[in-house]
Amino acid sequence: MTIDPWPELPLAAWQDTLATLHMWTQIVGKIRLKQSPFENQWWNVPFYVTPRGLTTSAMPYNDKLFQINFDFIDHLLIVETTDGSRKTIALRPQSVAEFYQEMMTALESLKMPVTIWTTPVEVPERTPFEEDQKHAAYDPEYAQRCWRILVQASRILTKFRSRFTGKVSPVHFFWGAFDMAVTRFSGRTAPLHPGVPNCGVFVMQEAYSHEVSSCGFWPGGGLVDEPAFYAYAYPEPQGFKEYSIQPSEAFYHKGISEFLLPYEAVRTSNSRDEVLLNFLQSTYEAAATNANWDRRALERQ
Repeated sequence: MTIDPWPELPLAAWQDTLATLHMWTQIVGKIRLKQSPFENQWWNVPFYVTPRGLTTSAMPYNDKLFQINFDFIDHLLIVETTDGSRKTIALRPQSVAEFYQEMMTALESLKMPVTIWTTPVEVPERTPFEEDQKHAAYDPEYAQRCWRILVQASRILTKFRSRFTGKVSPVHFFWGAFDMAVTRFSGRTAPLHPGVPNCGVFVMQEAYSHEVSSCGFWPGGGLVDEPAFYAYAYPEPQGFKEYSIQPSEAFYHKGISEFLLPYEAVRTSNSRDEVLLNFLQSTYEAAATNANWDRRALERQ
């Protein structure tokens, strides 16, 4: 069977599935947040791409480790522990409330009960997970398409990451906004972040405690009605939005204060890696040049 590594992902075709899957990832993400020791810029909470989906990576529970995986090939949620125990939940159309109950029951059956704060974050609809009957869609085809795009994004973002010798985040998936990101740091502290709606201000202030240039992939929503690669700087330096970037399809979105490159522009290109890497490099240069980063010290020569 031929698999398209860069499938189409029109937001309108899977918006309901995206909203449901977003909440499912927040449930699992909050378990990771609860169980993982804190790391700078919240690097203890994201997921990572695997050859089958997304993973929390190993998390401690008393004297053992456990891991939760989203498998978008067989459409399963898998909980595994170092004592050999394993539980699975079928990824299928079901409400967030039902998924939450199955998730907690699975942990309890493994003798690993976890209590989390059940209010969603970074979204306008904040119905607690255990009460959310509205979001209940799951289209396996589109869930898998999204993951396959994350595979490609992770691959190219990792290549881009390797060019930087300063402090740089892993390539990771943040379940708060449902996006994949990699972030470079200048080494200088930043002004206190003013915060974003539906998220504790302390969360953003930790995430942006230092000057950054960040980029990644987002399936869209809100002011952006299509999947796109993005790039931004915090604090945004003067001249950033006017900087000449590549490719020609990329633009500065004033509503969200970020450069965007529509996914379709990459998907339909004859040189996808080059097009995306040019976007990542030119938008980084927009930040680093205008903010006077010590590029010789931070970049691989």
